[in-house]
Amino acid sequence: MTGPLAGLRILEVGHILAGPYATMLLADLGARVTKIEPPGGDLSRQVSDAYFASLNRGKRSVRVDLATAQGQEHLHALVRDADALLVNLKPSAVHRFGLTHEALAPWNERLVCVILTGWGMDAGDAPAFDYVVQAATGIAALTGAPDGPPLLPGYSSADNSAGLAAALGLLAQVHSGRGGQIEVSLRDVMLSQLNYHAAAWLNEGHAPRRLGGAHAYYVPAQLFPTADGHLALFITHDGFWRSFAAEAGIEGHATMAERAAHREEVVAAVTKALAADTATGWEARLRPLRVPAAAVRTLPEALAATPGAVVGAGGHRLVASPFRIPGHEPPYGPPPALGEHGDLT
Repeated sequence: MTGPLAGLRILEVGHILAGPYATMLLADLGARVTKIEPPGGDLSRQVSDAYFASLNRGKRSVRVDLATAQGQEHLHALVRDADALLVNLKPSAVHRFGLTHEALAPWNERLVCVILTGWGMDAGDAPAFDYVVQAATGIAALTGAPDGPPLLPGYSSADNSAGLAAALGLLAQVHSGRGGQIEVSLRDVMLSQLNYHAAAWLNEGHAPRRLGGAHAYYVPAQLFPTADGHLALFITHDGFWRSFAAEAGIEGHATMAERAAHREEVVAAVTKALAADTATGWEARLRPLRVPAAAVRTLPEALAATPGAVVGAGGHRLVASPFRIPGHEPPYGPPPALGEHGDLT
């Protein structure tokens, strides 16, 4: 392996998305990642080959039954040569299979253990799938039209965000040069990502509300209908507004404070102006002016517009690593077959 994490040896125990996504990102950066899979394999293998590949390219797989004494012996042998272990299971399973730093320290005291759960290690085993966590932490309540029901985004934002946080925590503890345990929960990550909303409530008593996707502070900053398609317009300072307003033929509301105080009036004026052209037409007009705007595209359209973001990995076409490092091209190896690198059951 090459890359900035070449030589880093990571074990992964978990299923589906958050944990496997975290370790795949690390594998793309050069880490050697070995999935310790149960006899039946990671549950994502049951979804589809493409689904599994999207989270597990470039890894190794060993099949181990951690519920048996022999499986525990195999685990301890693997731990001796590892730098880190990332676990994505419910708390009772983490303890039952001896996957904490305390349990594994006799075999490798310098091991970094990252435990990724839904609610935290001290919160029990209540189911904590992505959409459940989004509902419980205020994400769904913030999403949707003001007079409509709460909504969920169309992708697994809690799992993916928690995976990124877990990867960051793992690298931080490895960098410290000490073994130890890092705990990350989907709940805590999503609450953290509500940063300015939470601060407004905790410090100013301002509870967030659904604005149909509009930004709580910047105006105008939301999706707008056009003559054909929708346009995302994100005016974050007065310079952007001056450029946009001149192009759109809108007068007044020169400062953000004025626009925030007259949100409905501003939105109405922008909506009327944008009806004069298509979403792609406005995008082409505003881009040279450096005004943040983009036509709403489908995923197929977005991928077609950025062909460099698609890579091959063992017969699958997947989205590339989000990290661009001069001189390093991730190997993008195939996803492993179950037990391909050792069937220890």
